[in-house]
Amino acid sequence: MEFDEIAKLIEKAEVEHMLEFETQIFLDIVQNDGLVIAAKGINLDIVVSNVLKVYQDPGNLIIVLNATAAEEKYFQNRLNGQDIYIQHGNDREEEYLCGGIHSVSTRIFIVDLLKKRIPIANITGIIILRAHRIFESCNEAFALRLYRQNNKTGFIKAFSNSAQGFTMGFCHVERVMRALFVKELYIWPRFHLLIRECLKKYEPIVVELHISITDKMKKMQTYILEIMNMTVKELKKLNPTLEMQEITVENCLTKKFHKLLQAELNEIWHQLSNRSCQLIAELKTLRHLLLMLFYSDSVTFYSTLLEYRKPEYARNADWVLNHSAELLFRDCNTLVLSGDRELNPELAPKWKALLDLLKIEIPAEIRQFQVKNCTVLILCSDSRTCYQINTLLTSSPQQYLLFLALKNKISFKSLSKQFKNCEVSHSTFSTEEQNPKSKRKLKNDEVVGETETEEKDCHNEVDEDNEQFQNTYILTMNESILEESSDHNDSVFTPYTQMENIDLSQISETISSPKILIQTFKGCEDYISLEQNLHILKPNYIIMYHSNITATREIEMYEAHRQEKNRLKIYYLIYAGTVEEQAYLTSLRREKEAFEYLIETKAKMVIPADQDGKSDQCTTLQRGTDIPEKNTRQGGQAVAPDRTFVIVDMREFRSDLPSLIHKRGIDIEPLTISVGDYILTPDICVERKSVSDLIQSLNSGRLYQQCMQMQRYYSKPMLLIEFDQNRAFGWKSHYMLSADSNSFEVQQKLLLLTIHFPKLKIIWSPNPYATAQLFEELKQDKGEPNIENALAVGCDQDISQIETKYNSTMYDFVQKLPGITTKNIDQCMRNGKNLKELAQKTEEELKILLGNSLDAKALYLALHEKCSPQEAQKNKFMLKKGASSTRGGNKRMRGK
Repeated sequence: MEFDEIAKLIEKAEVEHMLEFETQIFLDIVQNDGLVIAAKGINLDIVVSNVLKVYQDPGNLIIVLNATAAEEKYFQNRLNGQDIYIQHGNDREEEYLCGGIHSVSTRIFIVDLLKKRIPIANITGIIILRAHRIFESCNEAFALRLYRQNNKTGFIKAFSNSAQGFTMGFCHVERVMRALFVKELYIWPRFHLLIRECLKKYEPIVVELHISITDKMKKMQTYILEIMNMTVKELKKLNPTLEMQEITVENCLTKKFHKLLQAELNEIWHQLSNRSCQLIAELKTLRHLLLMLFYSDSVTFYSTLLEYRKPEYARNADWVLNHSAELLFRDCNTLVLSGDRELNPELAPKWKALLDLLKIEIPAEIRQFQVKNCTVLILCSDSRTCYQINTLLTSSPQQYLLFLALKNKISFKSLSKQFKNCEVSHSTFSTEEQNPKSKRKLKNDEVVGETETEEKDCHNEVDEDNEQFQNTYILTMNESILEESSDHNDSVFTPYTQMENIDLSQISETISSPKILIQTFKGCEDYISLEQNLHILKPNYIIMYHSNITATREIEMYEAHRQEKNRLKIYYLIYAGTVEEQAYLTSLRREKEAFEYLIETKAKMVIPADQDGKSDQCTTLQRGTDIPEKNTRQGGQAVAPDRTFVIVDMREFRSDLPSLIHKRGIDIEPLTISVGDYILTPDICVERKSVSDLIQSLNSGRLYQQCMQMQRYYSKPMLLIEFDQNRAFGWKSHYMLSADSNSFEVQQKLLLLTIHFPKLKIIWSPNPYATAQLFEELKQDKGEPNIENALAVGCDQDISQIETKYNSTMYDFVQKLPGITTKNIDQCMRNGKNLKELAQKTEEELKILLGNSLDAKALYLALHEKCSPQEAQKNKFMLKKGASSTRGGNKRMRGK
């Protein structure tokens, strides 16, 4: 697109104001198709909405893929709801013909493309979000391939905020660009000069509070890190030949540790010993303990350690026997108990810093600058911490810790001085209103926790799983705290009672007094990002209780877009010199390294001229494996092959297999069928099961019903057991079985299934690629499936017909007899009164009845030939011998 055309489109669209670097991204992506990779927190929502505005016209047909419900709502509001379709019903075909912008799920879009419901040639372009999730066999790649095969002029524009997502695997970014049919790569890290200059102009006021942890916490941290270090060393020692560069103590602290483990070990899991698998599980446990030390409280950490110390767990965990673990278990008592089992839980250092900010520093600034309608926003990583802070502010740290001690049944003899006058109310610490009689004051000399009866009297046993933690809490600040003579020890924060009915966009108008909002980084589900949430809440102060890269940058983006003189003030609460600080720095380093890798890759990248798919020479668009045969008698022209297709159930488009089948040159016919998942030929019906689905279906008995249906209507029913392509092709301790089953039980159930359904063939496939190849081989020289029959069989009306016309038990029995197929079973059931009459018929009469001499002979022999155990063994031996003598030939041996 030429620059003049872009200028006209922008002027016509009336795009929203953007920062300088956002404008550059917008111009780049409008002018050329490409993939935009931005840093975390550098949201591209305004850029995408402005791109949509440029093409917002009934004469254009734009498809948006991978948008969440919140993003769809956001785009709809930005575009004033004109020419944008979000909820698609049964009349999608008419909506497509109206043009405009359509946000659809990938599965629905693929089905509409295959069904020709959407005019592919008239699609103006496709916009893809979260492009780092694209790979060759995924549904998004399938949809783009169908689009590019029939539309050579439309655009494709992709966006992503995950640089690290493009570093997993070999040449991942090149493969993603190939699947997207784009040739341009636009990289926008946080250290980009244009981004730095834009965000520096309106930097918020930042106050970093580096909080020192207590000596007891330092000891706990040291012990856990020592155990983790020894575990990592032992893991690498056991596997010297395997690459485990990413498995380090430093990376164990990051949020994406489980994804690192999955990327490193999935393909080699079957090569690892049981000891190695156990060490990896222990690393996850130790990481959980380490995070709990800083993110939770002393009582919860102590009670969790007691659980790990129990013999039931220690029997299967070697780290518990480590010397550092012994020191950890010995010294953890000091976090909660002191002296002669006196309850004296240690307060988290962040709690004191938070209370000082909310009771002293921020009220002083409100008085000094006479801030009206002040809003303080506290950001946390999870809803559990939000609940914790809400409880701290509405009661007191001592009350909260005492409540946790009673709830976790911690045994103690007496209370320390600061806990003696604490009142514990169940309603204070629960999300539901409780009986007011549950309030109880503990006496100085009372022995608590020794007996179960006393704990029940306190009404403090609350199941943690039943507590409904919220993502948002609202508190109001009493006006008394704004007075200089106020007592900072008084309770000055009141929970807002009408939380469910309030609209956060009107909170400033609803609550006039200073207010405190406690939220997770994600905020409300209705908003696509923290930045949008900030535009609605308009806070004066933000307290970052936990560190987060994305949240920090979204606050910077919010301040840069706001462009006001009264700067936003941010307080960072960080445990200095701890794993919390290290985890934050490690995340920064990993993202920087990912962008450096992408910049290097872009400099060396060789992109084919036809990668955009706009020419027929594009290799990505080629289908099938065979070279078209040429007829020399017709001037060497290629012989057009007959159309071959497979009927696929609609629900199967959640998997990768339909995409790979289509890639091999086999057309896809999407239908809602009742029997089977794939109909390959008139006789072959396939039920596909992943390993997890197989286990669930075997346990529930659903697979038995499915096999019964397949055998009833198709002569060659097949059960496909498909393994994950990123995992080992085997059972060995990799797939999660249910608690009451193991791999041997699964094999037993499969054996019983084959005994009950002798016609059922079981196919074991290592991955979807092998399955697609196998389907192609099964279809060779076979007829095409019948669409009408596939839709008719197995429906409720068909089943009721069988049950009304025949005895269903007898129907299933006759179906299992040799020579009986889906084609002749109705004829046999109608003309045969009973089994006795059927057994009395001659072979010639059976031939007339079944309409096939081979089927008649097979049924006649099954009904009349005697077979002793010795004869059966002999026939089995002869069959094996005959099979081996004719191996490789085309002859078919039939034993009597």
